[in-house]
Amino acid sequence: MSNNQPIAVFDSGVGGISILRELIKHMPNENYIYYGDSANAPYGSKSHDEIKYATLKNAAMLINMGAKALVVACNTATSVAIDDIRRLYSDIPVIGVEPALKPAVQFKPNSTILVMATPTTLSESKFSSLMSRYGETSKIIPLPCRRLAKMVEDGILEGDIIDEYLGELFKPYKDVHIDSIVLGCTHYPFVKKSILKMFDYKVELFDGAYGTAKETKRRLYEKNLQSEQTENGSIDIMTSADINKFSELAHKLLNADI
Repeated sequence: MSNNQPIAVFDSGVGGISILRELIKHMPNENYIYYGDSANAPYGSKSHDEIKYATLKNAAMLINMGAKALVVACNTATSVAIDDIRRLYSDIPVIGVEPALKPAVQFKPNSTILVMATPTTLSESKFSSLMSRYGETSKIIPLPCRRLAKMVEDGILEGDIIDEYLGELFKPYKDVHIDSIVLGCTHYPFVKKSILKMFDYKVELFDGAYGTAKETKRRLYEKNLQSEQTENGSIDIMTSADINKFSELAHKLLNADI
């Protein structure tokens, strides 16, 4: 396997771009393939079997394209299928993403933390394990967000529509002081500004992008698979949906920070 083969990153849609841009910040000389399965988005509204089928299919496609590592940049897909992917492709690094509860708990002990995620992510055993691990030192409140990922897929990142939705979402907690919010879906970092507008006090936001990029870099080093290129690598973007519409939104989100 060549060290200059690409790192494959995939998500149910554009959400994984939040992971891709963090990977690029940490490893700009790597080549990347990004695949957004937007024709089947959002995964969070699908059954367990449907999510697993789509995830394994996408993983097989990208590995057959020559990926030297695979980043499952979707919290829902990670929750449902990461163990299966690792068993099937044990010869390459397979990295998932999970809600960033640990840094939220470490940021402020005995705090109140909202975890925004899809209903599927919150119902899976991986999240239950996180709750068991960190729930003793902080008050952790799961908050299912059924429509938010779809709004990001549609390019709705700010404005009246999303403000109204978020207002209703946070309404039950208006009398609760929230110390931090964990963004447990890779789509949600793109609406950080809209989320913060909902609070008249400072709330810390945490997402899994930094941890995922750090772990990917570590796993490549461990396998001696770092790129040998000295210049910036390539980024190929693919989708199961309309490529023109997807590419326009993906590049907009990718170039927001880099």
